[in-house]
Amino acid sequence: MPPLFVRSFALALTLISMFAVQRGAVAAERLDVMWWNVENLFDTTDDPGVDDWEFTPGGRKGWTEKKLELKLLRLGQIVRLAKEELGNYPALLAFAEVENERVFRQLLSGLPEGNYEAAYHDSPDGRGIDIAVAYDRSRLALVGTAHRSVQLDGRPTRDVSAYGFDVQGTGETLWLVVNHWPSRSMGREWTEPRRVAAAEVARKLVDHLRGVEWARGKRANIVVAGDFNDEPNDRSVKKVLGADGGRKKVERSCGERLYNCWRDLEENEDELGSYNYRGKWNRLDQVLVSCGLLDGQGLEVRDNGFRCFQPGVMRKGRQGLPWATYERGKFRGGYSDHFPLLLSVEIH
Repeated sequence: MPPLFVRSFALALTLISMFAVQRGAVAAERLDVMWWNVENLFDTTDDPGVDDWEFTPGGRKGWTEKKLELKLLRLGQIVRLAKEELGNYPALLAFAEVENERVFRQLLSGLPEGNYEAAYHDSPDGRGIDIAVAYDRSRLALVGTAHRSVQLDGRPTRDVSAYGFDVQGTGETLWLVVNHWPSRSMGREWTEPRRVAAAEVARKLVDHLRGVEWARGKRANIVVAGDFNDEPNDRSVKKVLGADGGRKKVERSCGERLYNCWRDLEENEDELGSYNYRGKWNRLDQVLVSCGLLDGQGLEVRDNGFRCFQPGVMRKGRQGLPWATYERGKFRGGYSDHFPLLLSVEIH
């Protein structure tokens, strides 16, 4: 038998090795967030008080149970492809243009391996479309919500909502602020004040969350995701919401700025945008993060943590445009007219 000190030394090496493996495993853990405008996920029922008649069997879109079933299969397929890309299901889903919780739960029922629980808020939008959120209850616990209305001269639009999650086993809280700002359908310049109003509401909510976390002695870990219907350099996003500057600049002015993750892809021509309008790529869908996710502590978004997810099955034509459900009013049987965005949050 080897001498005692040899056995003790071997045991120490084993323990160090095991500890290193465990630390490596923890360091490699992450949470992935998927933002996606899923393009009109409606049920087939004409609901009272909601302008959804066109998405019924007798409506202009001729929206039937068969078409809805295909839509649900398409959306579920992309979530599974994201799982293959990431190695695990996204821990958080945030989907814009969902009519109600019922149809959202239909979608989640086809993804049982994701352990998803819905966190749903009904907004006062005239068409009845909301932002639906789901989280992996094996990794996250919902600990807080906040919803803020956007006043547009009496005309309702989607609320800005925040969801707080305890990241189990870490003592960290991750806040997700979701947005779907008023569209440009009546003209970009004419509708800009509406998006500025939404940006002001979102900014106040972010500042509130920062204050809550600061009172706990922490930098806030905030992800702001949405279809802003404006570009990263437009006033509503860059100036009003404060998504201005590179990573270092955002870290230095922690209480003032958010980091726009599209900056990570500025030199990557394969990542042109999430939406294409008349042959031009747009970055209307965006993910922004607070400085708490850039400081390398607790939860972190690294400079390769963001991507516009463009799986081949969604791309069509030479430009690789999103394969939409409807195009020019005709049913095309595709996925959505927007590509999803993915954000990876590392756990230290």
